[in-house]
Amino acid sequence: MAAAYGEVRSLTEKLATPLSAEDQTVQSMPDVSPTKWHRGHTSWFFETFVLRESFPGYEEFQPGFSYLFNSYYQSVGPRYERARRGCVSRPGCAEVAKYRAHVDRAMSKAISAGVLDEASLGLVELGLHHEQQHQELLLMDIKHVLSLNPLGVCYLPWGTPARPSDKSGSQPAWIGHEGGVTRIGHDGDGFAFDNEGPSHEVLLSPFKLADRLVTCAEWLAFIDDGGYRTPQLWLAEGWDRMTAEGWEAPLYWDRTDGSWDVFTLGGRRSVDPAEPVCHVSYFEADAFATWAGARLPTEFEWEAVARRNLESGGGFSGQLDDPACVHPTRQDGREMFGGTWVWTSSAYLGYPGFQRAQGAVGEYNGKFMVNQQVLRGGSVATPRGHVRASYRNFFPAHARWAFSGVRLAKDI
Repeated sequence: MAAAYGEVRSLTEKLATPLSAEDQTVQSMPDVSPTKWHRGHTSWFFETFVLRESFPGYEEFQPGFSYLFNSYYQSVGPRYERARRGCVSRPGCAEVAKYRAHVDRAMSKAISAGVLDEASLGLVELGLHHEQQHQELLLMDIKHVLSLNPLGVCYLPWGTPARPSDKSGSQPAWIGHEGGVTRIGHDGDGFAFDNEGPSHEVLLSPFKLADRLVTCAEWLAFIDDGGYRTPQLWLAEGWDRMTAEGWEAPLYWDRTDGSWDVFTLGGRRSVDPAEPVCHVSYFEADAFATWAGARLPTEFEWEAVARRNLESGGGFSGQLDDPACVHPTRQDGREMFGGTWVWTSSAYLGYPGFQRAQGAVGEYNGKFMVNQQVLRGGSVATPRGHVRASYRNFFPAHARWAFSGVRLAKDI
């Protein structure tokens, strides 16, 4: 536990290292949180749920931080408004670093002293997986922040990443599934978030799933065929959102002199037709599927196929010299895991028998089970330990800043 704690906590700081103090304070839209807030909030989690409850004599670093870094735990106390996190210039990054060090020293003592009971150790494990989620959010958020800078800045200058094998002109093959009664959800072996269970059976009709993600070449064809100008393809709410916000292509795409380029964490470059399309909303994914004569898979269909392809790895290695977190360029789109998150047609709901955990941590997932769509599979920025068949991500249908893409399905 001590080793895992140190590894996760140090990676968060490593991810923040390329960023200036000014970078870490910007909030570019209400859904984005400043980098220093991610660093503070993940420390607040351990302080609030482990140290204050189970480590006698622990002294808070700064009592006001409980208000500032609480995210959405209403039962813990009042919170600073999420959409205004970028207005907080103090504490600065150096002070947040001291806060993290303070919490880490206390956690090290608590773990080594053996004073944490089984329930507290369970919260430590949850906190580590929670911080890994924020590592992906940190990359998502800073990408949005830097994309708005007119000076062409980037997170890290990786240069041009290796080109995936070119399947831009090839049609996808299809993975057939016979349907029937299928077990879905986490089986209890190893860590899982509460929304991954209970394991239960669902009835699937025969279907087939594309053996790869939708490529940028296919998305360019959708654009050229008037995909963003044809209301018959779109859900009503999606059409309204698209027209109101002026969507013409995936987020971070821009057309210059007739050619499309894309902003990545490694800087701006030309769109590569061979790579999987990324940063599209559920509305765009659904419109594309209708245009393509297909549909989006349910989350249960995706999981049924993924369980037969568990050998396909992926996800973020944690190495900042690895350009995988720039964009899903090193993926050829045929992996079930770790290229882009895949939008499904499933609403984010609790499984049969789902119960929220007791206490404040019961607010972790259950309270968001409305007006969200499920995504599956993980992305190039998802920690590798989170890449599993039962993992459920969720975002509102209009969200585009996540590393989200498309895999098509059809009925048989």
